[in-house]
Amino acid sequence: MIMIRVAFALLMLAALAAIDLHPAVAEIYRPWCVQYMGSNGDNGTTCAFSSYEQCMMTARGSGAYCVQNPWYLQYGSGQKGSDSTGQGDRPRKR
Repeated sequence: MIMIRVAFALLMLAALAAIDLHPAVAEIYRPWCVQYMGSNGDNGTTCAFSSYEQCMMTARGSGAYCVQNPWYLQYGSGQKGSDSTGQGDRPRKR
């Protein structure tokens, strides 16, 4: 009976060690996406481009096209701005 408890305790320790306890990283939204158009119906989107030119260099020759990222348009870059960190412009003394 003691061997079963020891084995169970070791199994629980191994399971706890495997769990990632770090918080998730905030998503960064880029303004441009490549929309792939596959002939087999395997369409995909990659939103990793900071400029339209970057996007077009990837899209060229692959049957893809560039679109603006709707997440970026709605939420911005996803990063905290200077207002939320308290490092923005301070009001002037009058």
